[in-house]
Amino acid sequence: MSIKEKEVLQDPPCSSQSLGNYLWDDKPDPDKWADCVHCGMCLESCPTYEITGQEQHSPRGRVHLIKSVAEGKLEVNEQFLDPVFACLDCRACTTACPADVDVGGLIEEARGQIRQAMPLTGWKGQVSKLFLKGLFPHQERLNSIGSLLKFYQKSGVQKVVRKTGLMNVMPPHLVQMEAIMPDVKQPVRKKYKDEEIVKAKGETKGEVAFLTGCVMDVMFSDINDSTVNVLTRNGNDVAIPKNQTCCGALHVHAGDRDTGRKLAKQNIEAFKDADTIVGNAAGCGCMLQEYPELFHEDPEWKEKAEEFSAKVVDVSKYLYDTGYEKPKAEINTRLTYHDACHLAHGQGVRKEPRELLIDIPGVEMVNMPNADRCCGSAGVYNITNPEMADAVLESKMENVPDDVEMISMGNPGCMLQMAMGVQKYGRNQKIVHTIQLLDWAYQKEDKEKEGK
Repeated sequence: MSIKEKEVLQDPPCSSQSLGNYLWDDKPDPDKWADCVHCGMCLESCPTYEITGQEQHSPRGRVHLIKSVAEGKLEVNEQFLDPVFACLDCRACTTACPADVDVGGLIEEARGQIRQAMPLTGWKGQVSKLFLKGLFPHQERLNSIGSLLKFYQKSGVQKVVRKTGLMNVMPPHLVQMEAIMPDVKQPVRKKYKDEEIVKAKGETKGEVAFLTGCVMDVMFSDINDSTVNVLTRNGNDVAIPKNQTCCGALHVHAGDRDTGRKLAKQNIEAFKDADTIVGNAAGCGCMLQEYPELFHEDPEWKEKAEEFSAKVVDVSKYLYDTGYEKPKAEINTRLTYHDACHLAHGQGVRKEPRELLIDIPGVEMVNMPNADRCCGSAGVYNITNPEMADAVLESKMENVPDDVEMISMGNPGCMLQMAMGVQKYGRNQKIVHTIQLLDWAYQKEDKEKEGK
């Protein structure tokens, strides 16, 4: 049964504008594809096209499909779903496009239409509902999961599970993820639960509000801790709004734009008194900056979202723009830097983290070819599309220099994916967040002063 036939049997969907076979509100925006002339400049930038060689898995191919549905030439069906959801949404094509066609925005809007026309059912629907609605928006539930994982790691259960091979009943890509799972520590929001503001060390030069993230604060709380340390070290009072929530990026990527809007509204209200909102996760920061895209049919909230998004900045750019103390202690290491897609392509932040790294005494930076090529993480893409994610990761690891000890980056999803690459291909590099390395240098400097 076609979508049009189904519509006859259902209540008619709301529609403020006719747009072919897109039958629900929040349709793909024609202005986003209007400037695409299918020139092909985007092809070499696209990881899925590189691997498949198929036109429908290229940026211009996907734009053509999205436009064709709007023109009534195609329907929202399985043939349309596959190329749209196979996209990594890495935004490299927009960087390469002479006309700046917003392919990522089109992909996310098309996914929203697909999930309204073809909602997930069965066990996939239940799992999606569990994580997207039952877990990520609820920090206390995530903290409980974190406590269980911490017990699993510290109690010896993890060693038993690995030694006995019990993990082998899981899909291979989940086994790989368990093997590189970071040590779970105390979330920053728990650590500072009794403090409205974490005061600057020394003279206060500014104040920022810190987005701790949802999974970020559970699985990567050490990075959040380093972020607070570095910001306060550089004269910033750090507010951590208690009613902040998940950024909604995973929901929007999955086509659940309604939940994405709900979370966006909560964050906009939570940070309404902030002048500057700092994040340390590329995907989250990019989502916050793109909140206006969720409200193009709601002028009131779009205005609020625009005011909000203008305040959002990645921590590396904030430090670079406002000035930071250059550490004096040496961290003697050779490292290379991976550009997270949503930092380089999504936020246009490239030189700032590199400058922070090379200002650390003893750090030798080695250039990574194609440093802004996607690693295959892409939110939960490495879970939903493991075969394609593995192929993208293999291509990425071929570009990692052999003679480095560390790989630095600014996104937790990338860190997990690259850690799997290091393990899978027998490498020995340590995966670090840029802010971690700066924090370690400060800590070493303080210890050296204490020892004198």
